[in-house]
Amino acid sequence: MRVVSLVPSLTEAVAAGAPGFLVGVTDWCVHPAGLGAERVGGTKNPDVERIVALAPDLVVANEEENRAADLAALRDAGLDVLVTEIRSLTQAFTELERVLVEGCGLARPGWLDAAERAWAGVRPGRERRAVVPIWRRPWMVLGRDTFAGDLLARLGVRNVYAEHAERYPRVAVEELNTAGADLVVLPDEPYPFTPGDGPEAFPALPAALVDGRHLTWYGPSLVRAPAVLGAALGRDL
Repeated sequence: MRVVSLVPSLTEAVAAGAPGFLVGVTDWCVHPAGLGAERVGGTKNPDVERIVALAPDLVVANEEENRAADLAALRDAGLDVLVTEIRSLTQAFTELERVLVEGCGLARPGWLDAAERAWAGVRPGRERRAVVPIWRRPWMVLGRDTFAGDLLARLGVRNVYAEHAERYPRVAVEELNTAGADLVVLPDEPYPFTPGDGPEAFPALPAALVDGRHLTWYGPSLVRAPAVLGAALGRDL
């Protein structure tokens, strides 16, 4: 198989079992390190001509990460494009199997079974309410129907904006501070929140700094995500 991946999470998932399948990946595909595949631009601005020239058997994409116009252009060029939709953990497990087994012809990987077992054992405990910024300048937060929000809910952290009309609404920081949250969850991607950049904007809220890859990526990182996220949510409060 010759595969082009336009999603960092899916790149890592394919590379875990068949790194030789990958002939093209985005500039943001940083896991695993040392990928020998050609870089084909970003998730939002892939080089369509370069991808077509690679003559892949399959292009794997995501309806949120990639633009419909780029995927249409790849299809118009005669390429087979598999588009995933992942807005919950359950969807992630289903779509990962579709990509790896149905799309790439691989055996179901052991890490996928391990990830399902790890999350099946999660017990959320006491519920806490959180605001979850993903960007600043302007401030943007997790809204409704998101993969990261579903993971947090399974860990007992309810997103204050889970019922918002938008999936990633812009909300003034003054409103975030008065939204009735018990804590603020600050991932290190897509915006690189750090102890010195983020918590100071929420002086009355405890801040949990979490690994963005374990919160937002769907792939092998899901195996350790419950433990990594759980430790961060407990330790940083």
